[in-house]
Amino acid sequence: MCELLGMECNVPTDIVFSFSGLALRGGARGPHSDGWGLALYEGRAVRTFLEPAAAADSKLAAYIRGYPIKTLLAIAHVRKKTRGPISLANTHPFVRELWGRHFVFAHNGTVRGVKRHPTGRFRPIGTTDSEHAFCALLHRIDEAFPRGYPEDPSRLWRALGRAARDIGVDGTFNFLLGDGTHLFARCATKLCYIVRKAPFRRATLADDDLTVDFAEVTTPRDRVAVIATAPLTRDETWTIGRPGEMWVFRRGRLAATIAA
Repeated sequence: MCELLGMECNVPTDIVFSFSGLALRGGARGPHSDGWGLALYEGRAVRTFLEPAAAADSKLAAYIRGYPIKTLLAIAHVRKKTRGPISLANTHPFVRELWGRHFVFAHNGTVRGVKRHPTGRFRPIGTTDSEHAFCALLHRIDEAFPRGYPEDPSRLWRALGRAARDIGVDGTFNFLLGDGTHLFARCATKLCYIVRKAPFRRATLADDDLTVDFAEVTTPRDRVAVIATAPLTRDETWTIGRPGEMWVFRRGRLAATIAA
């Protein structure tokens, strides 16, 4: 299956260290060589980098690892295809507009019977079950809030949890979803997170000898939440998700855990 990576922060932060670990799993230290993608938010809009090739061998991925673009919210993915051929259209993360902002989605697993779920005005471009599930998810919340983004964000959190449960009931529906303000992370089988905050320490990638001393590149007020399919570092304590729960991250904190 694929691997997911998300980052949500209270101050602009680059994702170079974590993305370097994920990229190694995209064809070098892992079998996920069927494409990779990275979405970086700037306010309500995102810039995306997508390539239907192995991240470990990609010059574009190498460029990103050497060019630290700072963001408050990022989602990345390395793909091992199960549904749909290797192509740009089938490369995660996927992006759609809703309520005047970009929503970004990346998925790990297979959602059986996904085409029975209507997608409304959101149409898949590729042929993956993942993209169809994303469109169905957006359709559900678009219908639930016809006046736009709810004033009480917790109403959106709960609606997403219900929709995720309904769509993922017959399959494996681990996903990351960003709306420019929150990062939602649903665990169906395998997901974990860590919140880095003061006092900051050194961390070493699980798949390489690359080490960063976060105390040298942060301030005492910084908070950075990192979500991944499997722990990316060997010397930090990650929180392991339980199937059927969805985390909501805001400003580098775990804001809520929702049944999903």
